[in-house]
Amino acid sequence: LGEEGRWARTGGAATGTMLSRKKDIYTYVAPWTVYGMSWSSRPDYPFRLAIGSFIEEYTNKAWVIQLDDETGEFVHKGGFDHPYPTTKISWIPDKTGSRADLLATTGDYLRVWEVGKNGSDIHLRCLLNNNKKSEFCAPLTSFDWNEVDPNIIGTSSIDTTVTIWQIDQQIVKTQLIAHDKEVYDIAFTGGEKDKFASAGADGSVRLFDLRSLQHSTIIYESPDFTPLLRLAWNKQDTNYLATMSMDSRDIIVLDVRVPSKPVALLSSHTAPLNAVEWAPHSSCHVCSASDDCQALIWDISKIPHGVEDPILAYSAEGEINNLKWSAAQPDWIAIAFGRKLQILRV
Repeated sequence: LGEEGRWARTGGAATGTMLSRKKDIYTYVAPWTVYGMSWSSRPDYPFRLAIGSFIEEYTNKAWVIQLDDETGEFVHKGGFDHPYPTTKISWIPDKTGSRADLLATTGDYLRVWEVGKNGSDIHLRCLLNNNKKSEFCAPLTSFDWNEVDPNIIGTSSIDTTVTIWQIDQQIVKTQLIAHDKEVYDIAFTGGEKDKFASAGADGSVRLFDLRSLQHSTIIYESPDFTPLLRLAWNKQDTNYLATMSMDSRDIIVLDVRVPSKPVALLSSHTAPLNAVEWAPHSSCHVCSASDDCQALIWDISKIPHGVEDPILAYSAEGEINNLKWSAAQPDWIAIAFGRKLQILRV
């Protein structure tokens, strides 16, 4: 679909302006396999990312890297040791740059770190654990910042629960049994403080409202209850979510107004999916990454009519473990494969 090292058009045109002073591709090579990844959304650090290692040992790493305008390369600014690989790493959604520059990670617990201006002065602000009565922890699979109130973070766990934290007070707002089995992902609705969705090993996607937690709505159940691994909410049109099931090649697009049945299945990958992300600036574009070494961008504007092919494809040098689309710089997507992080202009 695409030659190594460049996007290839497969259909319609992609949108977005070009930053002429920038290259089209940056490559950063870490000393370990890269898994966790997040773009800073602050306007003063548009090309700053956090990355997390995947090392099969207790001690793992989280690093802050940033584009050096003089050399035109990404450089390591700072970092810290992290127990176990980060299941997710994410900057605070601070698009005005008015808050403390916080970075959250999950693994055994939820940790919130404060990052100094130069990226090298990083200290642990808090470790949040709602299971202090037990000597064992239930690993956290994922989390999401609340964009409307960044003092709120929701975490998902293998113990079937979702926990909503008020991180400025370091207290639990609520904890609920969200699924019948492990919860693998959680995502808040864009533009709303109280609504979120979760996906899990029971094969369901469920909607919740913090104002009425007595009830939840199952909007999708996978055939044969195959576990659902990832969940992404369209921030520009919150009727749409995307999910993916274990070992599947298809992106499942859901419409909350039409529960139980996908409104689209996006099927061009030739190996299992690993990540899916909606465009932060467009309601109809979604990107996927897979073990087939491909990152694909889809245009779903013709839904409910079928979407046959992606509009852009990028071929990497290896199986793509993760991808993130920059909210501050929506012309740029980051992908991780092996020890490499590539930052691609769309």
